[in-house]
Amino acid sequence: MRNTRAVEAWTIGPLEHFVGQAGARLVLIMTPAGQVMAQYGFARAVDVMTAAALGAGIVASSSEIASMLGQPPFAALGHRGTHHGIVLSSFDSPRGRLLVLVVYGVETSLGLVQLFLGTLVDDLAAACPVPESRGPVLAVNFENELNRSLDALFGQ
Repeated sequence: MRNTRAVEAWTIGPLEHFVGQAGARLVLIMTPAGQVMAQYGFARAVDVMTAAALGAGIVASSSEIASMLGQPPFAALGHRGTHHGIVLSSFDSPRGRLLVLVVYGVETSLGLVQLFLGTLVDDLAAACPVPESRGPVLAVNFENELNRSLDALFGQ
């Protein structure tokens, strides 16, 4: 599928299946810190990084509001505009908590996106390899790891 890039190869199949079913225009799969694991539809790195940072911030702040209300974090947030809608969802996986940001157009609906989002979560959990133990991230390796991740996401 066009415009699909991933740092974690196991995310590609579930992501492409979701995009085909839900008719999503843009999708990010990321950690709560905004580290992108896979993306669909974005053309520029700056757009991916901006959307990831904003999405992670929205989930973090809404989780804090839920905590203030004495309830668990919200599972999903949805907003609808004139031309686009967005869904932000968080879920547990074998790799820990993950977030999905979905942008969809008027040709689909929030309900349809939410329906197939459940399938995406199940597919990601099934495809996720057992986490490997990793050593500490050292400053000497950080730049190389960052460049490798950006190359994987944007094919440069």
